[in-house]
Amino acid sequence: MAELRAFEAAHPGCTDCDVLWTNLSGTLRGKRLRWHEVESVFSGGRPFPGSMLVADVIGEDCDVGGFLWAGGDADKYGQPIRGTLKLAPGAQRYAQVQVAMHERDGRPVMLDPRNLLDAVVARFAELELTPVVACELEFYLVDAEAAQTGAAQPPRALTSARRFQHQTYLVRDMQDMRPFFDDMYAVCAAQDIPLGCGLSEFGPGQFELTLLHRADAGRAVDEAIQFKHTAKTVALRHGMEATFMAKPYDGQPGNGMHLHMSLIDADGRNIFGAASEEGSPRLRHAIGGMARLMPESFLIFAPNANSYRRFRANSFAPTTPRWGVDNRTVSMRVTTGAPATRHVEHRVSGSDSNPYLAVAAMLAGAHYGLVNEIDPGPPIMGDGYLAPPADAPRLPRHWYEATDWMAAGELLQEYLGEPFITNYVAVKQYEQDRFYGANTLRDYDWYLRNA
Repeated sequence: MAELRAFEAAHPGCTDCDVLWTNLSGTLRGKRLRWHEVESVFSGGRPFPGSMLVADVIGEDCDVGGFLWAGGDADKYGQPIRGTLKLAPGAQRYAQVQVAMHERDGRPVMLDPRNLLDAVVARFAELELTPVVACELEFYLVDAEAAQTGAAQPPRALTSARRFQHQTYLVRDMQDMRPFFDDMYAVCAAQDIPLGCGLSEFGPGQFELTLLHRADAGRAVDEAIQFKHTAKTVALRHGMEATFMAKPYDGQPGNGMHLHMSLIDADGRNIFGAASEEGSPRLRHAIGGMARLMPESFLIFAPNANSYRRFRANSFAPTTPRWGVDNRTVSMRVTTGAPATRHVEHRVSGSDSNPYLAVAAMLAGAHYGLVNEIDPGPPIMGDGYLAPPADAPRLPRHWYEATDWMAAGELLQEYLGEPFITNYVAVKQYEQDRFYGANTLRDYDWYLRNA
């Protein structure tokens, strides 16, 4: 309640508040409350139908394992996440707050992604370690009018003509999009979202804005969710859509969400640091565990049909669970620099993945590796896309395979729980049946005259 009172004192006259929640699909959902209703969120939690927990990416209820109807679609209670009550993007008189779902008696609902992340982080506290995390999200700006027709086109603001060229770090692109970025920095500053540098990525209209590392994994991901919401809101004001889908264009780079992670001990020392650029033995153990859990976690890192179009050789999206030092062709890149800054860049996730679940799965792997002292093998030198030995671990090649591997896995379930695995797999199977049951333009293009 103190957070609410402090906010009211700093921002008198607010009229509305969006209560926001991120479900399994990573989609932001919620309610808009009048200000007199906001106190109920902080005093006992705001009720939401439990079916939201297992809604799919387009918001359709998935009756999986009897969860929906057997329980009568009973309410769950969204309780505020500390530190997330802020002004809404670019607003002066209305706010937003993020919530995590709890039962009526206050127990955390373990199908809520934020609660799952908290549970994994708690495992590190038992080792007297704290994860330090940052989320680095790539996104495309596309023309809003074209997006309404179901197509993706680069925004006209880039140049007088739409471009389909690779122009990495092109200063002109940043200049052309200056109004958007000026607004992003201003709005994020007002929301206390810690933006760092911005850059033009490979694809046409593809950009990246960095977020700070946090010794609070939950807060780091809360800010990533806020960043995505803000980018979408600000883009619309400039006649664009900000899309975080994994692969908006054929033949162009995909959007990755690179997760940066290190671990500090009770004295604040980075346990990954060492004189060697390969890092400490504990860094290698963490990498070994992340590699071991990566195949059965892949459905989290690549949750949608479109996700699998991103993974191609020479695309900067990894295709095997390998690691290297300052090597962007592998799944886990150990950064160079001073030993105190040594960390892992986990490069598997697409920007379409749920950040809470992706960070939870990454940390689960690191914890497993530390506890079991998993050897990751030697680092990859050079081209990580070269074919590995036939008996080397691999990653799922498509959506169905990733779903099967998660369902059959046992290690991730030990961290995220059987209810999550069962329901997440079932939701994805539900999506698969409907996604592949619908005709697309490509169906007609390939088969209408040729079959």
